Amino acid sequence: MFNVAYEDGMVTSNRRVSSELLDQSFGESLQDLARTAIEDQDNEIAQRSGERRAKIKSIARA
Repeated sequence: MFNVAYEDGMVTSNRRVSSELLDQSFGESLQDLARTAIEDQDNEIAQRSGERRAKIKSIARA
């Protein structure tokens, strides 16, 4: 789980990311993998709701 801060000041806590999406065997950092997964989640939510979230400012493990 990760806490996410957005550029507009919004913060979301305990965002879940599947462990299979955090596979570091290709050399990517855990933070980069989590950012990609959460951006994908945000894009899916935006498609459903019609509202885009601001860009992610930072991600930290919860």
